[in-house]
Amino acid sequence: MNAIAPVGISASAFLGRGKGDLPERRAAAAFLTQAGLPRAGVEAWKYTSLRTLADVPFATPPAQVDAGEVARLLATVETVSGLGAGTSRIVLVNGRLDTALSRLPQGVRVEAFAAHPAFADWIDPCGDVGTALNTVMAEDGAVIHVDAGVDAGALLLVSIGISAEGTPISFHPRHRIILGAGARLAVLEAAVGTGSYLHNPVFEVQVADGARLTHARLQAEGQEASQIAVTHAQVASDGLYDSFNLTLGAALSRHEVHAALLGERACVHVNGAQLLDGKQHGDLSSIITHAAPNCVSRQTVKNVLAGHARGVFQGKIHVERIAQKTDGYQMNQALLLSDTAEIDAKPELEIYADDVKCSHGATVGAIDPDQLFYLRSRGIALADARSMLIRAFLHDVVHLLEDTRLRDSLDLAVEAWWNQRNA
Repeated sequence: MNAIAPVGISASAFLGRGKGDLPERRAAAAFLTQAGLPRAGVEAWKYTSLRTLADVPFATPPAQVDAGEVARLLATVETVSGLGAGTSRIVLVNGRLDTALSRLPQGVRVEAFAAHPAFADWIDPCGDVGTALNTVMAEDGAVIHVDAGVDAGALLLVSIGISAEGTPISFHPRHRIILGAGARLAVLEAAVGTGSYLHNPVFEVQVADGARLTHARLQAEGQEASQIAVTHAQVASDGLYDSFNLTLGAALSRHEVHAALLGERACVHVNGAQLLDGKQHGDLSSIITHAAPNCVSRQTVKNVLAGHARGVFQGKIHVERIAQKTDGYQMNQALLLSDTAEIDAKPELEIYADDVKCSHGATVGAIDPDQLFYLRSRGIALADARSMLIRAFLHDVVHLLEDTRLRDSLDLAVEAWWNQRNA
């Protein structure tokens, strides 16, 4: 999802804070100098504008933050996730790895990106705006390795953002998850915070032969925050990358996934849900590339939009000529709870093989009045009836996640969001 032309909104406010002089950083800085932040003329960003970010004087995060607020937010994540206080966890505060708050798991090697800053050579630092900005600015992050044949269980990866009043900050962690052949890992990534900040994480994911990675994202950033996230994933033969993105927070958010199936019988799931209210704007965009035969990809995204919220879904399945027997499915569904909510959907298929099974679709609608009447006629209060129908709408997509621990975590997060909205 390249944004080289036309020239966009100036990114000079970020470029002046670039970190280091690695060749990837220089290339990304040159790209952003030429392209800037995308504007409406860039096809991949036609529904999402970053103009508001260009006008914000984001500062470097302070070295010290309110420890009490960090503890409160961390406790909230553990409560909402339901994983409990004993779960292995990696904690970042304003993009910096906090070893004192982290509990490193058995069977997993964790390093700080800051100790050995390097970027994967299979990722184009100029391939998309989110990756380019992160490449220029990345200071720290978590580098996670699971050796071949190891079942590493569940891991909580927590990002906490805290800014002082009147001082917006930005942080750009670079994460890497590498699974050896036959390894297993389930990661619940949770992002929370308070104040005005930009969180720009990038994930480099490599799943080796026969390995299985479950990656659930709980985006519950502060209501003044913005998040521009990118995940790059490579999946080898018989490997599985099972991902789910639950968007609840942030005034402006975009999660962009670039997933490539590189070996036979590889499988990728890029599912998600957006629950937005007020003036929130949420964007889920993806490109899934089938580059080997007999691979499977699944993408189902559901949106529940209220108030003046706007949801965006852009999904592309790209099937290369070699990728015969591809099985690709893509569906976007939106439930609008107000007349002023909006959804923009652009599903795409780009197929160069001739023996494939691929489909895509999109639906938009409001709560079915007949279903609502049926529940009301059984003595169920209006608010409860609406709640039942909305939860039923979301239930199927959340339960596409194969790991029951992370599935239960997302169920709890949806429940908490709904209870808070109706408090």
